Amino acid sequence: MVPQRQPVPPAPPFLGLVGHPLRWRLLAELARSDRKVAELVRLTCQPQNLVSYHLGRLRAGRLVTARRSSLDGRDSYYHLDLAHYAEELAATGTALHPALHPGLWPRPARHATPSTGALLPAGPLPPPVRTATPAAGPRRARRAVLFLCTGNSSRSPMAEALLRHRAGDRVEVTSAGTHPKPLHPNTLRVMRDYGIDLTGRGPRHLDTLADRRFDQVISLCDKVREACPPFPGDPVLTHWSLPDPAAAAEDEAAGHPAFQRTAAELDARIRFFLPTLTLEGEAQ
Repeated sequence: MVPQRQPVPPAPPFLGLVGHPLRWRLLAELARSDRKVAELVRLTCQPQNLVSYHLGRLRAGRLVTARRSSLDGRDSYYHLDLAHYAEELAATGTALHPALHPGLWPRPARHATPSTGALLPAGPLPPPVRTATPAAGPRRARRAVLFLCTGNSSRSPMAEALLRHRAGDRVEVTSAGTHPKPLHPNTLRVMRDYGIDLTGRGPRHLDTLADRRFDQVISLCDKVREACPPFPGDPVLTHWSLPDPAAAAEDEAAGHPAFQRTAAELDARIRFFLPTLTLEGEAQ
């Protein structure tokens, strides 16, 4: 029997977009942390015009987004949209074989991301995961994570609460600010939508953690990132560039959507961050 020639569709553009060596390097760096162009130039050892060109290609493909720095408006922080990357990767698999369609494989529901602008549906998160103590042998030390922003009133306490709820007792998580102030009312309101009650939670100054050791320090504010002090133990430093939701509007009610967007972006980032943190802990 002579096999019939079947038409083959062209390769998805996604493959060409991410297959370029420099674009792949840029994606790998942005998978670790939000970066400015000058930082990516130093990390890749490539000229700025070439880095900027390939960042533009990645932005056109909606794999990378850019956000003006709140410290210096002349700078922008670039961010890898992992949720959209996952969608493109799944579509590429489906193009090769229909059995690779993501709908045929069980996976958790996707939350809102910065690229879509959609808000997380109201309703509490699933119960936190609790790890059982091994029957024999020493218990593995929990990974310690610190979230930082300026006021410790919105971004960092939301990140702390969301990671603690998703990770359970697998992670020791803390947040602090360089100029702490009381928790913003919209922070309390938005966290209740996730089934998290932050009532009574007070601000924490970064100076009170000077002697604490952390495995990962994540700055959420561009200003704090530039002024971040050294930490003992040489932790991994990561930056997530998020605007201050409290600066969106003076009126509490008018500013509530900004807090919803911030919480949704934090939760999306944490969902991708947590597996890497767990794998790092198991490797040690």
